[in-house]
Order: sequence, then structure tokens, then C-alpha cells
Amino acid sequence: MTPESTAPAGLPTFGPLSGLRVLESARFVAGPWAATYLGEFGARVIHVEGPPFGPPYADATRSLRPLLSGGASGETVSESWVQYSRNKLSVGLDLRAPDGRAVFLDLVRASDIWIESSRPGTYDKLGLSDEAVWTANPRVTIVHVSGYGRTGAGDRLAAPSYDLTAQAYSGFLSLQGRPDPEPPMRSGTALNDTVTGLAAATAALMGFIHSERTGHGQAVDVAQYEVFFVLLENLALDYFMRGVVRGRFGTGHARLHPYDVHRASDGWVVVAAPTPEAWASLKSVLGFTDPAYDDRDFRLAHREPVDHAIAEFCRVRTRDELERIGREHDIAITRVFDIADVAHDPHYRSRAMFLEWDDPIAGRVKGAGVAPKFSETPGGVWRGAPWLGQDNVPVLEGLLGYSSERVADLRARGIVGEHPPTGPPSPPEPFFRKEGL
Repeated sequence: MTPESTAPAGLPTFGPLSGLRVLESARFVAGPWAATYLGEFGARVIHVEGPPFGPPYADATRSLRPLLSGGASGETVSESWVQYSRNKLSVGLDLRAPDGRAVFLDLVRASDIWIESSRPGTYDKLGLSDEAVWTANPRVTIVHVSGYGRTGAGDRLAAPSYDLTAQAYSGFLSLQGRPDPEPPMRSGTALNDTVTGLAAATAALMGFIHSERTGHGQAVDVAQYEVFFVLLENLALDYFMRGVVRGRFGTGHARLHPYDVHRASDGWVVVAAPTPEAWASLKSVLGFTDPAYDDRDFRLAHREPVDHAIAEFCRVRTRDELERIGREHDIAITRVFDIADVAHDPHYRSRAMFLEWDDPIAGRVKGAGVAPKFSETPGGVWRGAPWLGQDNVPVLEGLLGYSSERVADLRARGIVGEHPPTGPPSPPEPFFRKEGL
């Protein structure tokens, strides 16, 4: 890990991970998001991307719809790329070529963590097995992100996987939506991808701590379906201990009540009062007097009268009124926020959950901020998502110490590549100097 006092020139030092060096060759959400998350808290992240060095890109996230226009240049870039690849350096590198693999191993030597998200065996076939990587850098932590993991049933390991397939295979999808015969309902965002990215980032830091303590790295096997499976509360205990196959329960909750979505006069709210204290406050506001409903199990088994009372109470009041009543009586009532509500909410604004930054293609953009908040070493956004190969020269010459002639030769032979936006190229940013890697 690079001490802050000797950090490479030009890179800002901020956040709790300042000085951590992350090499990332993942693509399509989960793996790249893990590296982005580390980069938002100060890690130096180098994203390596293979050919084609131009559309259609190897990393489909660059062209995922919807697209933002680059204005006069006519270039477009994916909103997902803009949000999920900021704070990264980009190197275009063909790992199929021996010289490309040699460059990659030089990058490994300058890294604390390597994150990739290929199907198992992909890097072995390239001659970049874990053992080969550890020969180059015995201390590096290797994080493999895949749909089904690197060991297990062979037919499953070889199968393609995306966010939706991981939602299905993990058991998560079986719990979402209304009961049969209605179909399961997927999460409205790529929730498995992003949660897997958070788990992979956490695992990377655990591996790094182990390496710092022992002097040698290890591999971390992150399977997308497993991350969701371990987050499904006591689903497995329900089955193994009581023989229960939990199903879909619509907007309510199988074991907590009241705990549901209700219509207000101008939209939707959630009302949650599952504890004795919360139920006492809610029933007082509702004017609900039947003492039998003070028993949690009775209330779960006889929901309809309580649900009806809450529905009648909510439908004649606005979301603002209901939230005010909730605050006055210490009841958890909140509107169902859409992005327009979020964008105008003073609490979001006061906690800096919207940020503006400059994207090299889209220009000035505004998107989600950084969380969680650190009191002494906050995270942040110091640059936009790079165009492919934007940092070839600063990384290869500045970090690895290659001569300009060597970099030019690698470029001429198609081992290193880039796809800058149209218009006059910007001069390379002097991020690195050879000393103090």
C-alpha cells in the first residue's frame, strides 16, 4: 500500500482508502461496481479493458441504454457507465497477446487488489492463473466475481448469469410479488449486481488486511447467487427446521404486522408498526380499541380489520399529513419516494446525496452521491468515468516507467488501444511518477 506521503503525483489523496491500489479487469456491473465503490473512498483504481478498442465495447456497460449525448462532439455514453465508473483510470490492453499479459503482470506488481468477473477458467486459459499472478506479486488479493462461483457442479459453473438469473437462482425472486398465480416480480434495479459489488468490495478489503498481516495474498470466490442467498433472513432455517417453503406475500410481510403499503389521497405510503410500542401508538391514532389485537400472533392471523382501518385512515389524507402524524406520534410512516421526490427532499440535499462532476464525454452531470459518511476521511468524486484508454500514457509511462517509444510500439501493434472522443485530445494528465509506486 502506498503511504500518503509517497502517493503518485497528480492523484488526489482522500478517503479512508487513500494509497490502496486496485487493478480491475471486470465488466458489466457487479465486479466493476466493487472497484468503483473502493475508488469513491480514495483507492487508486485502474480499469483494464480489452479489445475491441471502440464500439461495440468489450464492456457492454459503456453502451447500456439510456445514453447521454456528448453535445457538439456527437459522442454518446451510457448513464450507467457515467454513474458506476467514475474515479477510475482506464487502460486499453489486449491480454490475448503475450506482451499484453506482460504489461498486465506489471500492473499486478503495482497493485494490492485485483478484481475480475469472468467465467471460471477464463484467465487460466490466458496464462494468468492465480498462481501466475502470485508469482508476479505474492501479496496481491485476487477477487473473482462470477454468477455461480469457481467450484461446484460443472454444468452450473459454465452457465451464463446476469442479475436476473442470480435473483432467480438465489431464492430471492421466489419471495417478490403477489402469491401464485401472479408471477414473481424482479427487483426494479440490478439489485443483485450492486449488492454483489458491495460484498466483493468488502471481501477485497478483508483479503487485503490478511495480506498485510501475513505477507501473502489469497483468492476470494464471490458468487452472485450466494450473496443474495445469505441475505434472505431465516429462509433456510424455516425450511430445514420447520419444513416451511416461504412464498410471496405481496406488499405485506409474512411475520410482521402492520407492515404494508397503503394508498394516501395523493400517492402511496408505508406504515410500519411491528413492535408493541409502535402498535400502541398506531392503534391510538386509528382509534382501534379491540384488545385482542394487542397479541402479535392474533394480529398476524386476523389482519383484515387492522388493514382496513389503516387503509381508511390513509386514503383521506395526503402523504404530507400522514408523515406529520407519524412524526407527532412516533410511528414509522413515510411516503413511497420516487426520484422526483428524492431530488427535492431537503434531507437528501443536506447529506450531499446529489453530486455534480465533469464527465469526459457527457460534460457536466449530476447523479447520486457517496455513502456512507466518514467524519475524518470522507469519500468523494474526483473525476468522471474515463473513455477507453484515457490513461494509457499516464499509467504505462508514469506508473510502470515505460518509455514513450515502448508505449508507441505497443499501440502500433494493437496491444494497447484507446477510443478518445472526437475533437482535439486533451494532454495526458501527469498522475504518476516512477518513484513511490
